[in-house]
Amino acid sequence: MQQSVVPELAHTHTRPIHWLATATALAGVVALSSVLQPGSATAAQPGPEAKSAPAATAPPDPAAVTFPIECGPVKVLVQKKASGDLDGDGSPETVAVVRCDAGIGTPPNGVYVLTQGGSGARKPRVVATLVDPKDRLDVTDFAVRDGAVTATLLGYSSADVPSCCPDVKEQAKWQWKNGTFIRSTPSGAQNA
Repeated sequence: MQQSVVPELAHTHTRPIHWLATATALAGVVALSSVLQPGSATAAQPGPEAKSAPAATAPPDPAAVTFPIECGPVKVLVQKKASGDLDGDGSPETVAVVRCDAGIGTPPNGVYVLTQGGSGARKPRVVATLVDPKDRLDVTDFAVRDGAVTATLLGYSSADVPSCCPDVKEQAKWQWKNGTFIRSTPSGAQNA
């Protein structure tokens, strides 16, 4: 017969008095914690000389815009969108790449700059056309960064080239200067 190295404890069986003592101790801790609360937090109000930061303005939503593109019986499809402050006024503009939602073929893209409507009129509106669908261009590698819009434009060398197979590729960059968007070729870009 082996003997246990742990001495037998007198309190190995719980009795109702043990539960009552535990419940009383727990109630005491809860009651004490409700009395000893930290003081309420106070914040200093800014004085009249403090300027508040302008409220963040949400970028214009292309879904709320009627684009100047003729699609006949099919809907306008927003393929890509990106937002950023293009004119330096502190409010974001949205640039949308759209086309007609045709079931087949490759309809040309239009690229439009949107801004929120003026005071009171909060509906976004088109303020500039960067690529007109009449130019028969497809837009790829589209981005808005550092106050500029960049894109790769795929087009056609003549009207005889089928719309399935663009044979001209060029890089384009638009920046807001002197009240208008100026198009240029990004540095390091090569046209095909």
